Amino acid sequence: MPISVGQDTAKTRKTLSVNGKSFSYYSIPAAEAAGLGDFSRLPVALKVVLENMLRFEDGKTVTVDDIKAFGDWAQNNGQSNREIAYRPARVLMQDFTGVPAVVDLAAMRDGIKALGGDPQKINPLNPVDLVIDHSVMIDEFGNPRAFQMNVDREYERNMERYVFLKWGQKAFNNFRVVPPGTGICHQVNLEYLSQTVWTDVDQNGDEVAYPDTLVGTDSHTTMVNGAAVLGWGVGGIEAEAAMLGQPISMLIPEVVGFKLTGRMMEGTTGTDLVLKVVEMLRAKGVVSKFVEFYGEGLDHLPLADRATIANMAPEYGATCGFFPIDQETLRYLEMTGRDTDRIALVEAYAKENGFWRDASYDPVYTDTLELDMGTIVPAISGPKRPQDYIALDKAASAFGTYVKGVRDTKGASANAEVRWESEGGQPEPADIPGDEGHHKRGFVATEDNKYQLHDGSIVIASITSCTNTSNPYVMIGAGLVARKARALGLNRKPWVKTSLAPGSQVVSAYLEAAELQEDLDAIGFNLVGYGCTTCIGNSGPLAPEISKCISDNDLIATSILSGNRNFEGRISPDVRANYLASPPLVVAYSLVGDMNVDITRDVIGQDKDGNDVYLKDIWPTSKEVAELVERTVTRASFQEKYADVFKGDEKWQGVETTDAQTYDWPVSSTYVQNPPYFQGMSKEPGVITNLENARVLALLGDMITTDHISPAGSFKDTTPAGKYLIERQVPQREFNSYGSRRGNHEIMMRGTFANIRIKNEMLDGVEGGYSKGPDGAQTSIFDAAMAYQAQGTPLVIFGGEQYGAGSSRDWAAKGTALLGVKAVIAESFERIHRSNLVGMGVIPFEFTGGDTRKSLGLTGEETVSISGLDTIKPQQEVPCTIKMADGSEKTIQIKCRIDTAIEIEYIEHGGVLHYVLRNLAAA
Repeated sequence: MPISVGQDTAKTRKTLSVNGKSFSYYSIPAAEAAGLGDFSRLPVALKVVLENMLRFEDGKTVTVDDIKAFGDWAQNNGQSNREIAYRPARVLMQDFTGVPAVVDLAAMRDGIKALGGDPQKINPLNPVDLVIDHSVMIDEFGNPRAFQMNVDREYERNMERYVFLKWGQKAFNNFRVVPPGTGICHQVNLEYLSQTVWTDVDQNGDEVAYPDTLVGTDSHTTMVNGAAVLGWGVGGIEAEAAMLGQPISMLIPEVVGFKLTGRMMEGTTGTDLVLKVVEMLRAKGVVSKFVEFYGEGLDHLPLADRATIANMAPEYGATCGFFPIDQETLRYLEMTGRDTDRIALVEAYAKENGFWRDASYDPVYTDTLELDMGTIVPAISGPKRPQDYIALDKAASAFGTYVKGVRDTKGASANAEVRWESEGGQPEPADIPGDEGHHKRGFVATEDNKYQLHDGSIVIASITSCTNTSNPYVMIGAGLVARKARALGLNRKPWVKTSLAPGSQVVSAYLEAAELQEDLDAIGFNLVGYGCTTCIGNSGPLAPEISKCISDNDLIATSILSGNRNFEGRISPDVRANYLASPPLVVAYSLVGDMNVDITRDVIGQDKDGNDVYLKDIWPTSKEVAELVERTVTRASFQEKYADVFKGDEKWQGVETTDAQTYDWPVSSTYVQNPPYFQGMSKEPGVITNLENARVLALLGDMITTDHISPAGSFKDTTPAGKYLIERQVPQREFNSYGSRRGNHEIMMRGTFANIRIKNEMLDGVEGGYSKGPDGAQTSIFDAAMAYQAQGTPLVIFGGEQYGAGSSRDWAAKGTALLGVKAVIAESFERIHRSNLVGMGVIPFEFTGGDTRKSLGLTGEETVSISGLDTIKPQQEVPCTIKMADGSEKTIQIKCRIDTAIEIEYIEHGGVLHYVLRNLAAA
């Protein structure tokens, strides 16, 4: 809700009349006329932030000088070191990150009560929507029962969490829950929740129009930037602070302009385009920057493709990838069922306030790059990172190179002994395309089939995630590939686990209207649920015989998915190489079942008459796709599917909970526990002290992602988290996933740094969450940390470049803090994780002067002391003394990545939530 404004910006408040209704708004042209600066050539992405300053200027939190700094930005080549206080209009959550956020709010109600305050002060001040989309797992697939059986298992596993969320919906103001089985939060946000221009009633009773903005507890919140809604992912900690009225402290960002020209060629998709964009921008370096897309190419780019590009902003490292409002924005709003008066307001507001993109749009950018969309070719990316772009015709050879590297590193080859699982003796191994003596093989025998698996066998093919299932062009394209394959008599390979998990029920509506769902069903792409599924590691188990064959023969099994993330250990514990691709390519690869096949040239199967079939024989034309999209993707279908979006099915309606103000924490729950953050908290903050004689918990390499730090997927009974559950009589079948248990700090502490592919360089050649304890013996990271805590010894983590890349999950920082880590020293940090560490009271530092963990010869046996923290300033360099195992010492300078003055206060309080809680209690 807009707050009272200061005298200098009150004159920028104007009135706009649309369809007979008047709206107040804050005018950027009026701000220019008032002498506050020249804002005419600001990128629209930055004008959204500027409007926020005009609306919230109060002379204290936001000043006139903050507003003038935007004019200086344009005059200073898109550069500024001005710190501002930004307030988004709303907050979006999903259940994996949302449950711990609501847990924290519930704990804060207990905490403020203990400090003598009113529990009702703990309430979201801005609208918050939580969409339950991360909990459905693919236990059942490839048959008509799959959807209902997966839904039933979802409720069995997650009832404790759903009871808690329903309590939160009753207990907190401004908090709504979108029930399971509705869709993925970003797609629901794009298709329904977002408005592009928001309206609200201010303290004077006037209706005010302003840009729709948000932050979300999921990194892919950026997807909605495709509809000109400025939003990005933050950790749950930062989101909770924003909910409670705390502004987001940030520097006025640099804005990189990405010019798109030309148009997409026949046979290419929006996925092919976004994978090239990710490669280019990751190479450019856009961490903590806005990216705005412009150029005449946008005239030929549907909003669905824009949303795909905006979605993957975390993969290219940017805060957001923004598309200004234009005619295509209005067309999308109309098609998705938005109110006609709202659409008229969006157009009028955008044109009146300088937010409209037309042929004359020519802003100033900090830097630019350009791409002709006519040069885009079919592509995939992998096997470990989204930016590892591979043109489709190079995919098979690239996989062969990857296998060679793995086998050479491990000292194994195809000549190594292979164990076969056939009872009928050892069959002759089939040839593997591109095999140069490095591939390994295994054999699977089932009741009705016998087949070989080898390095490169595709065991998961999944149409999944918000990135592509929001795009009807690629979804209709996938259905047409299935239709043509079915007509020729092709089918998925028997070892491929296939699945279709749309991002919203609207997708099912248009696939059914086009009669394509039955074609997808025919080759195994039955509906398995509406949620993130494979993309976040909820791929479910493989058939036991396939899993055993992979494990026994040390095979490099692969997955192909239409998602946005393919980090190590994320998709399935059985899969080593993961590839991102368009939905039509996912279907095509399921027919081949092998990454060694050059799908652009090789035969992909035989038809019913024994004739060779190639990819071109089943690939639809752009015209075929466009005609079906035009006919089946309708305004009526969006309006129908979103009519009762908060109601849910009978299962959700049957979830019962209490009306209590504070939560009655169930002692026996293994899903939801009262966290320790606020227990025994004093009324006054502490001071920042120097770090003395800290030990090293982990020595980590480059691109350590939040998946490495806090995995979301399944875990075994031999892990610390598994042992915790076994001790509480929870059978392994009911373990669920780390992500689903984020409401229980005991499990999440044990799951921190527990990714099966993480490598702690303190240990030689060991994968998984291990370290050395105080006695020097190898043990789990959790057990080592607890042993050091028992001694009162502080801990540090060393890392390489891009530390904390990937998801916005706050547990990567929460778990780090609860393990007793006081500082993380890395070569560079990704934006969200750096902020999350500060929000949990852990100080991030960066090496300077070319120092790295390698150049310093670190082994993990060192003792670390950091001074100068008692007088620390934002981004100050401080001395770090490293005492080596042999007793020698090195003192280096490291840069403190506490970036702003308010963040210093957060550290003094022990974290941002402690800061907010003390302030609320004092008030």
